[in-house]
Amino acid sequence: MPETFLHTKLFVPPVRPNLVPRLRLNKQLEQGLELGHKLSLVSAPAGFGKTTLISEWVVGHESPVAWLSLDEGDNDPIRFLTYLVAALQIIKENFAERVLALLQSPQPPPTESILTALINEITTIPDNSVLVLDDYHLVDNKAVDASTSVDDVLNFLLQHLPPQMHLVITTREDPDLPLARLRVRGQLTEIRAADLRFTPSEAAGFLNQVMGLDLSEEEITALERRTEGWIAGLQLAALSMRGLEDTHAFIKSFTGSHHFVLDYLLEEVLHQQSESVQSFLLRTSILDHLCGSLCDAVCFGETVRFDETVRFDESPGSSSGTAVVLDSSVSGQETLEYLAQANLFIVPLDNERRWFRYHHLFTDLLRQRLQQESASGDKGMDVAELHKRASVWYEDNGLELEAFHHAAAANDIERTERLIEGAGVPLHYRVAAVPVLHWLESLPPTVLDDRPSLWVTYASALFFTGQHTAVEQKLQAAEAALRDAEDDDSTQDLVGRIASIRATLAVIQRDLATIIAQSRLALEYLHPDNLLFRSAAAYTLGVAYHFQGDRAAASQSFTEVLSITESLEDSIYTIAAAISLGLIQEADNQLSAASKSYKRSLQLAGDPPMLIACEAFLGLARIHYQWNDLDTAQEYGLQCAQLMQQMDSIDTFASYGVFLARLKLTQRDGPGAAAALDEAEAFARQHNFLFRMPDVAAAQVLVLLRQEPLLQQDNLTAAADLAGQYELPISQARVHLAQGDPAAALALLEPLRRQMEDKDWLDEQLKIVILQALAHQAHGEKEIAVQQLGEALAMAEPGGFIRVFVDEGQPMAQLLSETAARGILPDYCGKLLAVFETERQHEGYESYPSPEQPLIDSLTKRELEILFLIADGLKNKEIAEQLVISLNTVLYHIKNIYSKLGVNKRTQAIAKAKEINLF
Repeated sequence: MPETFLHTKLFVPPVRPNLVPRLRLNKQLEQGLELGHKLSLVSAPAGFGKTTLISEWVVGHESPVAWLSLDEGDNDPIRFLTYLVAALQIIKENFAERVLALLQSPQPPPTESILTALINEITTIPDNSVLVLDDYHLVDNKAVDASTSVDDVLNFLLQHLPPQMHLVITTREDPDLPLARLRVRGQLTEIRAADLRFTPSEAAGFLNQVMGLDLSEEEITALERRTEGWIAGLQLAALSMRGLEDTHAFIKSFTGSHHFVLDYLLEEVLHQQSESVQSFLLRTSILDHLCGSLCDAVCFGETVRFDETVRFDESPGSSSGTAVVLDSSVSGQETLEYLAQANLFIVPLDNERRWFRYHHLFTDLLRQRLQQESASGDKGMDVAELHKRASVWYEDNGLELEAFHHAAAANDIERTERLIEGAGVPLHYRVAAVPVLHWLESLPPTVLDDRPSLWVTYASALFFTGQHTAVEQKLQAAEAALRDAEDDDSTQDLVGRIASIRATLAVIQRDLATIIAQSRLALEYLHPDNLLFRSAAAYTLGVAYHFQGDRAAASQSFTEVLSITESLEDSIYTIAAAISLGLIQEADNQLSAASKSYKRSLQLAGDPPMLIACEAFLGLARIHYQWNDLDTAQEYGLQCAQLMQQMDSIDTFASYGVFLARLKLTQRDGPGAAAALDEAEAFARQHNFLFRMPDVAAAQVLVLLRQEPLLQQDNLTAAADLAGQYELPISQARVHLAQGDPAAALALLEPLRRQMEDKDWLDEQLKIVILQALAHQAHGEKEIAVQQLGEALAMAEPGGFIRVFVDEGQPMAQLLSETAARGILPDYCGKLLAVFETERQHEGYESYPSPEQPLIDSLTKRELEILFLIADGLKNKEIAEQLVISLNTVLYHIKNIYSKLGVNKRTQAIAKAKEINLF
């Protein structure tokens, strides 16, 4: 859980002693559960005993129960879902930890992805589990990002709620949920004000037994009639009547609307308390949750040492002997315990009675009175000062978010900004981007202009909430405000921050010139102690170098990031730099070092990992593929895919498609490989990740060339077109080899090798030297082929490469045998040849039948569609367009059709299909 998490929101309010039993309502709730209703809605105005009813019911309920008390701060869907998951962890230990990690990431995935994962987790909880959302009306359902609100979240949950879960909501007003639909479908239990009102017998039990009054049946009936069974009204009336001799006159004068009665009774109750208690109530009314030491800090502004002797007196209107706190000789904890004992609108939040809250009605009145007294000039009731004291206490106790909220309420700009900045990693970089953004939105531009750093924070908060297009405007406002600022270290640091944010934006746009210029500007101006932004600038500079192909410079930048962020906890730049360093090490054929970097990033990403970890999982999948550990490679690939499903768009999806295609080729699943690449291509085009297309196209060429020879000419043509379209010289060389023209392949490879040597791109050099060896072998130049394969083996052995050789097939096996016979790296050659032998022994498990022994097998639906279109005279490209699939997929299906029918041509396929009545 984040440090800002309040566990008291998850406690079921303890059932009060001598509670009036609500058997009819408990029965109604039980029936709703037995009938499989999705929702029990307890909706009524303030003071009708909604929370008390549900807490009584769940305490006597045998099924698992999770409780979440909501407040105004829970209108952020991410915060709301974080608490909801935490509540459900009371039912099931370690529930939805992966979902919780997603919610706490700096840039959570789309809400629907999180909700889908949460729904799937809910299916694992025990049957008849109950989730209570108490005081739902306190959530302001105005969407925090103009797209999603808590109502939207709850609608989605209700729509897909598994039968294991029953939802209970208490609220003062109906939520924006499809209540009519639930009602018609018999999925809703409703308890309204009319149901909650005390009956005359319940009112009598409450007034005389619980509140200790001695009222006649006539007086109870009159009071019940005038309050219409309103529980809070009855309680307030009973409190007001304590110590009164003429209760009959009071009841007779007790009239008016709820609002009038509310104001009147609260005034009467409040005035019955001693001055010290009233002062305590008013000062602590700024708090949503109360504990003894927090109340002490707010009331007295410092740590108070209390005498062991507690002094009491008789409060006006109280019966003789009632204890009332007089002054600071009584601790805040003792005062809270007194208020709870006196039933003075205070609700215990835990069984130890250390944390409490005031009844919301009472809070409203107290805060109104506090504002009045503060406006009158009473320094002891200075609202801003009280909020500052609360902020200090929360900060000292590690609750940074609450400290921020109270500093903002105090309008203490300097303190609020300092709390946002945090100790190393700013608050909005972690879990509080939305509240920070809301506070900044509430400030007038003049305040922001006076403190340009706030404009920069504003831009950062916008970036972390995904509002990228609005960032530049705030950065320009910061620059305008800086023109009149004194040129000192802090001003220069702000210039550096602005440049760093611009560089990060440019990474999204792949604007290399801007990334480099702004990153260098940031590193020039940022203060040496500003580790977070310096690491961000170093990282973006490394990304730019990587885009440019300067791997050495990129590696240096990423290493610098890791050095800078050693003292920072939870920095996303540390994780990103470790992954990026792994990518470069992998490209430099340093597979073991890359594996360590990827695993380091996973350790930093947590368990369950942050979404950025998908790239690390994919890197490990590629490495284990090269080591021929195919099961582990597939496992890492699946972990990558699971994380990618939780994100809207990420270019890793295309890279994953390339990996998956290679894996499927080792499984002799050509159609599966082609389909994976089709998806990768469609995704890259849809999301404008066109820079990934050369990698996808190269894999498509490989798949085409590794098909059976039945359609070799069509395959060669398609492969040559792809290699030429994307200017892929290695792929073009492969096509030349497949066409039986090794001289053309060698003519391409030799200058390409010199280019890669100049760039020091070791991965490309290895691919080129392997192809050169195969080309010389095909050209009849065995000695040169063996020599060049020896070079490739020397380059590959330190990294433990296997698949880069084995994937080349039988010609490579023959060349390896020749190389081993010459005594060149015999152990390594033997290891590779052993893999060839193992695959040869298993090769027949999915091999295609030969034309001499045709297998007449049932064609799939797609194959039949293609066969019919062939019979109609459509060409392969026309078939692909009509069925909206790629040409590669069409070619694979035609190959399967020929194989199953035992033919080699279209005309033969049509004739065979007619012969066996397929048409």
